[in-house]
Amino acid sequence: MSAPTCEVAVIGAGVVGLACALALADQGHEVAIVAPEDDESGASYGNAGVIADYAVMPVGTPDVLRNLPSLLFNRDSPLAIRPSALFTLAPWLLRFAREALPARANANAQAIAALLAPTPAAWQDLAVQIGGKGLLKPLGSLYLFETEAERRATDLRKYHAHGVAVEAISRAELGQLQPGLPSDVGIGAAFFPRTVTLDDPREMLRLLRAATEGAGVTHLTGNIEKLERARGHVQLAGPGLRLSARKVVLAAGAWSKRLAAQAGERVPLDTERGYHLEYDLKEPRLIRQMTPVSRGFYFCPMAGRLRVAGTVELGGLTAPPSPHRWEVMERGARTILPDLPAPDRRWMGFRPSLPDSRPVIGLSSGGADVIHAYGHGHLGLTLAPVTARLVAALVAGRAPELDITPYLPNRF
Repeated sequence: MSAPTCEVAVIGAGVVGLACALALADQGHEVAIVAPEDDESGASYGNAGVIADYAVMPVGTPDVLRNLPSLLFNRDSPLAIRPSALFTLAPWLLRFAREALPARANANAQAIAALLAPTPAAWQDLAVQIGGKGLLKPLGSLYLFETEAERRATDLRKYHAHGVAVEAISRAELGQLQPGLPSDVGIGAAFFPRTVTLDDPREMLRLLRAATEGAGVTHLTGNIEKLERARGHVQLAGPGLRLSARKVVLAAGAWSKRLAAQAGERVPLDTERGYHLEYDLKEPRLIRQMTPVSRGFYFCPMAGRLRVAGTVELGGLTAPPSPHRWEVMERGARTILPDLPAPDRRWMGFRPSLPDSRPVIGLSSGGADVIHAYGHGHLGLTLAPVTARLVAALVAGRAPELDITPYLPNRF
């Protein structure tokens, strides 16, 4: 055993787990982070690379609820379900439908907005700390309207109500902000001017990992399969690994449900399977991140490449990738940028998803020795530094900077 005991064990080495480990080490805690061998292929690498300050709306809304049957069973939909997973997902879908009702969706938006408010400053601080400030691109983000119906259906007042800066722009203004866009594509856009994107999520993840190592965090390679409370400590075990910790931070993303249950929490966590395509380009094809609103994916300009990332597929952790999802994205991308070459890479990864789109952050109802920090859905990258600050406060026994009642594991 490399490290049989530690003060705080963090389970999970994605962006949330790494940020939590760094925040805890900075406050003087002895920290070990435990995760399978890093292969830089998870959701913390494969995402859209956006600090999504605007993403206040939950996945489940009244509009989505009205269209849910067609969305789930249309193979080309941006929100799809694998038929083989339908029976298993039925309880989750019923909860999701309830959370999409108007009052619940509004409450969920308020809870998400409260977490997002401190995010831009928190990310600036973290990027400076780990030497990643140069990877932040403060260029804003665009929601592209391809039809007048899409423009009318996008109510910008719901963003304003939650403090998000957004403005409607004309086709001419769109052309100035996104000069690489063909002139016959789109009729205008919504522009989120304060949004920051990453030039390279993988490099930011590497810098964050290096910062934890520099702060004295012990990195252990292993898959934790068992969490058991004992007097004064928590026992963690997996193949070839045993670890005893005074406190445990559960930040294992889509793999957190089983360990949360062992800690005494019944959390309706399930998995969204996210996809991306990448095109290696010598010259940037687009300047700003852009989302065609009806297609459910992002065009993400990154260092040396264009990433097309997004869509939601509900289907669990074990099924293989669906080639059809990549085909839908590639076809949609070429509708916007007809001269794109064949993609150079394809990726599929797992997002931890809750029916109410809120993450799970807080002390276990069974005791303060287990702290939950998972379920961020599409916002893991965005919310990592804020989550880390909340977790650090909980480990230290301080009151968090935000009211975390809406995110507690016992809310279900």
